Amino acid sequence: MAGHIVVFLVFPDAKQLDLAGPAEVFAEATRFGADYELEYCSPAGGSIRTSIGISIDTVAANTVTRADTVVIVGGDALPVEPIPPELRAATAHLVEVAERVTSVCTGALLLAHVGALDGKRATTHWAHAALLARIYPQIDVIPDALFVHDGRFHTSAGVSAGIDLALSLVEADHGPELARAVAQQLVVYMQRPGGQSQFSSLLEISRGAQASVSRVAEAVMTSPAEPHEMTDLAAIARVSPRHLTRIFLAEIGMTPVKFVQHVRVETAKSLLLRGEPVAATARRAGFPNTETMRRVFTSRLGIPPNLYKQQFRSTAD
Repeated sequence: MAGHIVVFLVFPDAKQLDLAGPAEVFAEATRFGADYELEYCSPAGGSIRTSIGISIDTVAANTVTRADTVVIVGGDALPVEPIPPELRAATAHLVEVAERVTSVCTGALLLAHVGALDGKRATTHWAHAALLARIYPQIDVIPDALFVHDGRFHTSAGVSAGIDLALSLVEADHGPELARAVAQQLVVYMQRPGGQSQFSSLLEISRGAQASVSRVAEAVMTSPAEPHEMTDLAAIARVSPRHLTRIFLAEIGMTPVKFVQHVRVETAKSLLLRGEPVAATARRAGFPNTETMRRVFTSRLGIPPNLYKQQFRSTAD
């Protein structure tokens, strides 16, 4: 009897890491005792050249008659070019024969294009989440999530988030101990702290933000434990505090004070999941004391730091 068959749908210039990341997770899980069998298909079959020039041997998608899990990978062309009819047909066929359907990055656009995500919660790369929501208003797009589970459909954020999604699926199939062993072997988080906002805000700052905003953001992210009073931030930006607030709101949608808090929370989340004690985390992340960090965590995340640390040792919701 065949094991759990994982079928990847690829196409010319598909993102290699969208494919390789989840594939390595499933392959590593098999080395730890799981039973995943990896297969690769494309609209017409044959050798497919990926985004980095590596060729993958594939079968034609319409020859796939069974798939326990289908992985729809992304590609840079999907948000900006018409989706070829043969790729649409391949996606629709795999959705029909699969027990579980997943997408990585812009692969969500393929699922959306065939109507598979109508009425469902989903995510994609932060840079294309607004596009997905605008073109397909029937989808409940969750732009900050690293991955979203909704019934038999599972979507993930940009590129490396496919690894996070694959780990969560391995955990669902075989439990947290095996999934944790895979994460440790691959030297990745079992559950990465934070959502896409930690990446989107920082990347947006680096892409065209005013130099004054970039200087302040870099100073805060480099040393979150510094006081970072408004007067200090304004001095770094070489503008008045009032003007700094205006340009921060215009550039990244939050005040400098909120940005400092955001960075401190993300820093604290990362430290807690590395095993740092709560008191040391509060100090290194820039909170004046553990009580302040507890209040901020509870306000922003709904749980205090110690419970956050316990809850996110696993990918389970």
